[in-house]
Amino acid sequence: MADTIFLRGIEVKGRHGCSEFERQHAQLFIVDAELYLDLERASKTDDLGDTIDYVQVLGDIKKIVGGTPRNLIETVAQDICEILLRKYFLLEGLKITIRKPNPPVKEKFAGAAVQLVRSRQ
Repeated sequence: MADTIFLRGIEVKGRHGCSEFERQHAQLFIVDAELYLDLERASKTDDLGDTIDYVQVLGDIKKIVGGTPRNLIETVAQDICEILLRKYFLLEGLKITIRKPNPPVKEKFAGAAVQLVRSRQ
């Protein structure tokens, strides 16, 4: 069973969506990340080198969400998963949730979200 680092409510402006309006006007995206890894060594050594620096992960997520526009938030979530798994060798798996709280549609609702769960296996 893996231990978990939780990163909640990461707010980033991005230009993701299928409409031209969404590509031209940045909108808010909210990302939650769960990073699964073994934290036993870090909990004993108290050494940042024995865990994943969540400040770096926050920067990676912000760069991806604020970067290249995608049609689908599913693709943005997959990009996050792929980059984090490639960059952080201690990472055994992760869960990424991306919320689009105010999509530019006529219907009134609390927003759209996707959640991806990926692992090295």
